[in-house]
Amino acid sequence: MSINLVATRAASTARAGAWTVLAGTVITLFGLGWDIQWHVEVGPDTFFTLSHLLLYSGSAIAGLASLTMVLLGTAAQRAGNPFPAYAGGPPVRVLGGTFQAPLGYLIAGVGAALFLVYGLLDLWWHSIYGFDAVLNTPSHVALFLSITVTMAGGIVVCAAARDREWGRAGLLLAIPVLIAFGPMAFNGLSALPLPVEPGLLGILCCAPTLLIMGATLLGNGAAVRIAVVLGILQAVLWWFSPWATQAYAAVVGLPMRDGLAHKAPELPNAIPMFLIVAAVAVEVLFQLARAGRLGTRALVILSGLITGLVVGAGLALQMSLFDGATRMNSGRTLALSVLGLLLGPPAAHLGTRLAVLLRVQGDS
Repeated sequence: MSINLVATRAASTARAGAWTVLAGTVITLFGLGWDIQWHVEVGPDTFFTLSHLLLYSGSAIAGLASLTMVLLGTAAQRAGNPFPAYAGGPPVRVLGGTFQAPLGYLIAGVGAALFLVYGLLDLWWHSIYGFDAVLNTPSHVALFLSITVTMAGGIVVCAAARDREWGRAGLLLAIPVLIAFGPMAFNGLSALPLPVEPGLLGILCCAPTLLIMGATLLGNGAAVRIAVVLGILQAVLWWFSPWATQAYAAVVGLPMRDGLAHKAPELPNAIPMFLIVAAVAVEVLFQLARAGRLGTRALVILSGLITGLVVGAGLALQMSLFDGATRMNSGRTLALSVLGLLLGPPAAHLGTRLAVLLRVQGDS
């Protein structure tokens, strides 16, 4: 077999594997949006519902794709045609070298495997307690963490191919998906005496970190493109979550809850819709840095401060505009703004460090 043909097949396989993992994470995000809306508009549910099926299907797709890529990578290595680094990242020896797993697919696959384990825990939890009405049960938090790991693996996979068009496009989808989903894992902090709700704290941590990571990794215009893709995901979820909930309730003959206040869909309304403002400011700062008019330290601090402030103040405004039970509150606005200013710079620093790590693994 010619070298060119081997390279072409490796490129096609790498692209297909990456986009299949990303498709799984998007399906998982939409399954979660549907499941949360079901709890809000209909009530408690059992383990076996269509929204849970969609949620689990997404993780299964990402996991099976990761496993397939690990097996293909191992076979290629043994045949003397190892996968290039852009096909998921540098190979990692697993089980003493029995498998050669591309780093990104190893991370995504481990997350999916853990999701299966914690899914069985969730089934056990339902079998003991029956209906489930809250997000912060041990099984739910474990599921959120495992899905987050899978989504992080998808970012690693695409970052390894960032010098290719499909890799860059994959990052522009993978990063917004994790911005939307990542805060869910913060529900595990519900028992702590936090100044704000855990979900809001998660948004204030995840959005600046991932936005600035993407801007650092992808370069010119990336922050704005990430914010635009996030807005598109938010808009589609805004329509899909209530539609799927109401349609499924009608099919199974369950009534909607009485006395529901008019409010926005739960998950999409937790996505920071004003991130585009911060993204534009971040782009201006990065342009100044590229022109040599702003140092690296100042870039990180200023981008973190601006992004944290915009996300914090924007969340307060967003809740007052779209949450029927929440009015504009100066105390809440001040608290979220101050917390955003405090968390923004360390989040920006973390984002730049993560971008460096992603570059290194992609170049190795």
